[in-house]
Amino acid sequence: MAAYEYQALDASGRTKKGVISADNIKAARRELRKLALTPVKVSPTRDKTENKTESRKLKSKELVLVTRQLAMLIGSGTPVEQALGSVANTAEKNRVRSILASVRANVMEGQSLSDGLRSESRSFPRLYSAIVSAGEGAGALDQVLERLANYLEASEKMRGKVISALIYPIVLAVVALAVIIALLIFVVPRVVEQFDTMGQQLPFLTLAMVAIANFLKAYGVYVLVGIVALIIGANRALKNRAIKLRVDRFVLGLPLIGKVVRDVAAARFARTFATLANSGAPVLDCLTAARETTPNLVMQEAVDEMRETVREGGSLSASMARTGVFPPLVVHMAASGEDGGRLGHMFDKGAEYLESEFEAASSIVLGLLEPLITVVMGGLVLMIILAIMLPILQLNTSALG
Repeated sequence: MAAYEYQALDASGRTKKGVISADNIKAARRELRKLALTPVKVSPTRDKTENKTESRKLKSKELVLVTRQLAMLIGSGTPVEQALGSVANTAEKNRVRSILASVRANVMEGQSLSDGLRSESRSFPRLYSAIVSAGEGAGALDQVLERLANYLEASEKMRGKVISALIYPIVLAVVALAVIIALLIFVVPRVVEQFDTMGQQLPFLTLAMVAIANFLKAYGVYVLVGIVALIIGANRALKNRAIKLRVDRFVLGLPLIGKVVRDVAAARFARTFATLANSGAPVLDCLTAARETTPNLVMQEAVDEMRETVREGGSLSASMARTGVFPPLVVHMAASGEDGGRLGHMFDKGAEYLESEFEAASSIVLGLLEPLITVVMGGLVLMIILAIMLPILQLNTSALG
């Protein structure tokens, strides 16, 4: 089935707009008449507000909103097919309507909601469809969607906090660097020229700044191109699994950064595991889905080892401790959850603690970053000013002498 946008009149003559799934336009018009609507215009869904080269993908905020709406409608007893149609019709963007209409078409053909979501894998990740599948199996789809919406909102909130906190330091650094480069290229050489005509010996600091200014004038473009090429090359190199594995292992071994990276990855792992476990999914399915949310390959390999151990009947907490990758807190929570039969609940608690620790640490670091950038850039500007002022002071001293 395909998705079609329609404009129709109801029995009272009011205009109705929305999206309907059908095999073709003729079938879509027939479906509208069954709904007591008189078709005025029916056409294939096409996003007029978005760039046509943009991929069919829901943005993070759109995904949260769709999940929340589905949870509310299904929780109130609305059938899945009707819930998808209602959410699609209330969506502001045609792209969102088209995606939901495609999922609804698959559901109308007899597929489960999770299978329908897998047909739009760019919008609904594997983790999303896995959690929905667990909810369908447990008969608690509305509760699972509610937990999933909370999970997505928490992830988006943390991401937004980090981005908003980084914006000001980055802008400050870029502006300050631009000012320093402008001073070196345009101001320092013009001032120094005045002293060259007088045959005065320039101080070492001034000569050094002139040399840097000349280098930037001659090779600045090449340096910029080299930096861009280095970034692109590094990005491509990291797509190689062996290289990325070595880099990830090196990052985890760093004194402070390694701990932060490990805690963040462990928090995402624990949160995903808890969401699935609370939905009634088996431990192996929880491990499989949680592995996909961990970007660090070292931790992914650790999860693979844990999965093999659990498949053979071993303990989750013991296998987690044996890998030596996860924080002791998460290992302790896993052991407590296994003993009390509340694995999902304990992983939830562990994720909350690690996320709060990360939020507190990132607030401190970002709070220190701003004054640090100010001090460093201020020091560089001071050196440039000294490079300009020293020849003037020497000239004054010579004149007085």
